[in-house]
Amino acid sequence: MAAFAIVMMVCLVLIHGCQCKGLFNAAEALHKAKDAENGDVGPDVKAFNVLDYGAKPDGKTDSSINFRRTFEAACNFHGDAMMVIPEGEFLMGPVLFSGPCSNPSLLIIQVNGIVKAQSNMAYYRGGGDDDTDWITFQAIDGLIVSGRGTFHGQGSQVWGFNDCARKSNCVRLPATLKFIKVTDAIIRGIKSIDPKGFHIMISMSRNFRIFSVDLQAPGDSPNTDGIHMSKSNLVKISKTVIATGDDCVSMIHGSTNISIKKVICGPGHGFSIGSLGHYDDEADVSRIIVKNCSLRETDNGVRIKTYKTDSPSKASGIIFQDLIMTRVQNPIIIDQEYGNTKYSQPSKVRISDVHYINIRGTSASKVAVDLLCSASNPCQGIHLDNVNLQYAGPPNDDMPFSSNCRNARVAYHGYQSPPPCR
Repeated sequence: MAAFAIVMMVCLVLIHGCQCKGLFNAAEALHKAKDAENGDVGPDVKAFNVLDYGAKPDGKTDSSINFRRTFEAACNFHGDAMMVIPEGEFLMGPVLFSGPCSNPSLLIIQVNGIVKAQSNMAYYRGGGDDDTDWITFQAIDGLIVSGRGTFHGQGSQVWGFNDCARKSNCVRLPATLKFIKVTDAIIRGIKSIDPKGFHIMISMSRNFRIFSVDLQAPGDSPNTDGIHMSKSNLVKISKTVIATGDDCVSMIHGSTNISIKKVICGPGHGFSIGSLGHYDDEADVSRIIVKNCSLRETDNGVRIKTYKTDSPSKASGIIFQDLIMTRVQNPIIIDQEYGNTKYSQPSKVRISDVHYINIRGTSASKVAVDLLCSASNPCQGIHLDNVNLQYAGPPNDDMPFSSNCRNARVAYHGYQSPPPCR
């Protein structure tokens, strides 16, 4: 008992913000998220309804301050708590929901209404790491966001301000949901429509699960990545539909132990690792699996992309398995000359131990496997195992259906279509 008391005292006194919630039980947390979606959390959970804090469900009155006050009350409650966003339409500008929280278990955000973003960009400072996104959850240990509600970013009114197609150092538009320094989190059931920038952004977070989420934006909407992550460990995405204008899922520096399963992607730019080599001192990317997913008429299938810069890092332990592609441009692609072909130096990012297993379907491009690797850091340990892609693009040229490899050491196993590189 004395030892236990010492541990508790250390947790409470020496580690600011530690709630001593115990080990995260994924099965219990997922069950709790499902109960929250159905409104069946039991009498022991105190509900904090945004209506009781002055929010107006008329779609016209800005309820930002009311949402923040509701969150603060729920977060500071010394018991199990749930912030409730009921049916109705709520208008809201940028809001920061910041912890640490006092709850002994995961804080629940139940979303059943429609939350619409202020469309006027004067509300936002630009969306950079230290600027304003729309809804930001920060420094929270134990979080559930669940429900049948919708976050509507009203992005169509501001996409014209996006200049990333013309400028490599452009300022991205605000993400709809941003999670930074969040641990032990579950996002379930919600829908995101027309974000200004990314639908969901995860950074410096750990033990994150996203299930049964629906992310929607037009195929030509700029930089509207479905789920974008960096510097995060143990992220699981499953049973989710992503139709958007950029990467369905993008994983940049410091993404480790990432699992993407049973995701439907399209339109969009497919599943992307990178861009890597964009910043100095980037953390490595490792242990990524994309499995049992389908891609429909996307600009890319599974892609690894790096800049031609002097920033060294590694991408390794990557598995793309059991994927179905339908009329996908560039189904399998490694591009280590991404974005800045004017620079002569080769990419310093080292790519190794990448497996493509049971990839099948149709390609909209004649070069279905395109492995363009770095001259100074050739791709090592690239394995293609049973790739069965057939050409389904325009029948207007005589170019053969083929693979292209440069500076890549590739091992082939089983059936191969297109034919292996020479």
